[in-house]
Amino acid sequence: MMISNEISASSDSAQWQSIDWKAIEQHVLKLQMRIAKATREGKHGKAKALQWLLTHSRAAKLLAVKRVSRNKGSKTPGIDGITWNTDARRMTAVKQLSRKAYQAKPLRRIYIPKKNGKLRPLGIPCMTDRAQQALHLLALEPISETFADPNSYGFRPNRSTADAIAQCFICLSHKKSAQWVLEGDIKACFDTIGHQWLIDNIQLDKRMMKQWLGCGFMDKGLFYKTDEGTPQGGIISPTLMLLTLAGLEQQIKSLGQKKGYRVNFIGYADDFVITGTSKEVLVNEIKPLIASFLAERGLTLSEEKTQVTHINDGFDFLGFNIRKYKSKLLIKPSKSNVLLFLSNMRVLIKKHTTVSVNDLIKMMNPKLQGWANYYRHCVAKQTFNYISSQLFQTLWRWAVRRHSTKGKRWVANKYFLNRKGQWQFHGWQKITNMDCQFNLVQIAQTPIKRHVKVRSAAIPYDPDFADYLAQRKQAKVSRNTWLELISTAF
Repeated sequence: MMISNEISASSDSAQWQSIDWKAIEQHVLKLQMRIAKATREGKHGKAKALQWLLTHSRAAKLLAVKRVSRNKGSKTPGIDGITWNTDARRMTAVKQLSRKAYQAKPLRRIYIPKKNGKLRPLGIPCMTDRAQQALHLLALEPISETFADPNSYGFRPNRSTADAIAQCFICLSHKKSAQWVLEGDIKACFDTIGHQWLIDNIQLDKRMMKQWLGCGFMDKGLFYKTDEGTPQGGIISPTLMLLTLAGLEQQIKSLGQKKGYRVNFIGYADDFVITGTSKEVLVNEIKPLIASFLAERGLTLSEEKTQVTHINDGFDFLGFNIRKYKSKLLIKPSKSNVLLFLSNMRVLIKKHTTVSVNDLIKMMNPKLQGWANYYRHCVAKQTFNYISSQLFQTLWRWAVRRHSTKGKRWVANKYFLNRKGQWQFHGWQKITNMDCQFNLVQIAQTPIKRHVKVRSAAIPYDPDFADYLAQRKQAKVSRNTWLELISTAF
């Protein structure tokens, strides 16, 4: 029996490794394009039939299992403790992924810290539940992309925070642009969405959706029911939230056109900003409209975070500070995010006083590169220089503390290189029996370049935008390759 199981596992592993993923993705994309086309033409019955066909296809099941077994959370199990960490297990999961007799298990509740010191509850589904959600997400995404607001940028393919910030620049940078901004935030958005509204309005398999919404969660050994909201750890939850808020931009703009107001909407997940010509318009007209729209869905605005601000005073959005200085709009990294990043980096350095230089650089480089990439499209050169200076001082203290009996010149020669007046922290690593320098990323050397925003109407399931999105994808790949070369050069 043991030999039989080993042969079966070996066979499943070989099957998984022999899959032509490009052909699989093309097959699923064709079905998704047909779903989107039927939705645009108002043929909802046909779209529903195509959704059923997609969720029962082997190709879609393969993609769903691949996604949940290789993403960042794939090593975190649900309440059953199971992970799909081998090719054989992944292939077995595909064969067992069926709607028949499926029953969702309760979520495993964990808590992660927020910036304000509070804890954010996170529900971790089992691997099978994640795969089922990923499978049905393939069928739901063509519909969500068709109905989503044009200027909503969160949790959507081919869109990012850089696009949302670029849209803010477009709406606020001109002399005749609106001067007032409503900063909106929905209170506990994921946790309070009405289940009945989702079931009545989302075009998805009702039986499956009811199970995910009402599966409950386990917290410290106790079971709790879920009467509202969607689990923040669920793969399909962001898309359900996106569809819940779909139509808000259209209602706001319709009111503006009807009454002659100039308003613009920029959204990212449950955060959004609305520009207006006066404070009164935003407070007395737009805000009640938003509150009414959200109330139908079981949601409310957060009174603490929702406020109206003049552009000359500036506001923070998605980690950026957006403000006009003498009629010139500048978008910079927000002060709170800069201080938080520096604090985290200092803690990281001080926590690892005895590790090797190479290990410390390996821990710091991804964080530095990621932070620099996030802000490299805004007015960040001065901020990058400041961070580089602060980190140099912290690393200098780290190096001196390690060699209290050595002189400062000796320490400088051991850990730092002088490159045209710029001191660079470095180590050494062996490559093919040769000692090579291993350098810390120089965040101050990150090139600043304005981001080219994606067209608001561009969606991946409309053939009219296929070439345009393919060109953007190729340009992104080329740009990332170039940035990697730049970062390794310093």
